[in-house]
Amino acid sequence: MSSEVTENEKARPAPNGGGPALFRLVRFWSRRWAPEVVERLYEGAPQTWTVQNLYVIDAIHSAAQADPEVTVADVARQLGLDRSVASRMITDAVRDGFVLRETSGQDARRARLSLSPAAEKFLDATHEYQRAAFAELVAHWPAEDRRRFAGYLGRLAKEVLR
Repeated sequence: MSSEVTENEKARPAPNGGGPALFRLVRFWSRRWAPEVVERLYEGAPQTWTVQNLYVIDAIHSAAQADPEVTVADVARQLGLDRSVASRMITDAVRDGFVLRETSGQDARRARLSLSPAAEKFLDATHEYQRAAFAELVAHWPAEDRRRFAGYLGRLAKEVLR
């Protein structure tokens, strides 16, 4: 976040209702947050704490909010990937001890995915980093603005990721 924002840019309302600003933020954070999380969580993080595993863990966690029976297709949809790519990523996460793969109770041809305690620990550390990063970004804002913005972000995520 080394780009300077001029006073003139601060005073101008976001063009097009905020769409371009949203996409600039998505582009910026999508390439930075995961590697930083893995590197900065704490010294001595296990080698299995990789960006790929983090994506799978987060996808399973997010999909489970809507339906406790998470499948490979759900992970593929969450990550915007082909099912075969998602399946390979899941296989790696199973190997690394983050994902439990069982036969679906709804359809024996499908796998039901869930998170292991090791994945929960990784996810908790990730969420703590994300909370701290958000707090640092808006630390200079008035408390009400921080609270309101956090609420709006949560609302947007909930609506988009349904």
